[in-house]
Amino acid sequence: MKLSKYIDNTLLKPTATQADIEKFAKESAPYDFASICILPGHIEYAKDILAGTDVKIATVVGFPLGLNTTATKVFETKDAIERGAHEIDMVINISWAQDKQYDRIKSEVKAIYEAVKSLGEDKLLKVIIETCYLDYEGIKEISSLCKEVGVEFVKTSTGFGTAGAQLEDVQLMKEVLGEYPEIKASGGVRTYEDAAKFIEAGAMRLGTSGGFNIVDKSDNDKDSDY
Repeated sequence: MKLSKYIDNTLLKPTATQADIEKFAKESAPYDFASICILPGHIEYAKDILAGTDVKIATVVGFPLGLNTTATKVFETKDAIERGAHEIDMVINISWAQDKQYDRIKSEVKAIYEAVKSLGEDKLLKVIIETCYLDYEGIKEISSLCKEVGVEFVKTSTGFGTAGAQLEDVQLMKEVLGEYPEIKASGGVRTYEDAAKFIEAGAMRLGTSGGFNIVDKSDNDKDSDY
């Protein structure tokens, strides 16, 4: 698989304007990324630009703290897909994770997964577990429950926490998840070298605001493996 298809090219700045999002979508299209990841209120600015391309629209739910109610997250999910999103990146309830309320987290993930699938089997759910706030047990337990629900991806980070993706966390997630769900590493993936390391560790998606530079570096590097 070519490198661009590992990448969710990301623009989640709250100060981004309509012109910024339209420019971002237009510039992303020829790179053939897996998706662009933008805020829900920006979907309308990008969907017509990307129509007819193979670049999907991903958006975030319960972002970035995960403390919205489950009912709110379900509404956000359905609203985003109805407005043109193909992939949902949802944040778990970080407070529940601190209290090790894994059954509640699983119930919420299941509700959102069902909401996604109710609007199309081709729609995907990525569950952001925010590894920077989890210990070894928490990463294992929450990755396991995501696998039991059947979501498509488990994602390391929002990029707004105390740290982004860490190689050791991706490796641990890979041990738990095996081949499926797949792993998305996000937060701090800025260079081609970063991208290569996370892919080698088992990530099948990379959330990064540096997608253009990463692919350009790969295209210009005769020793690139991607």
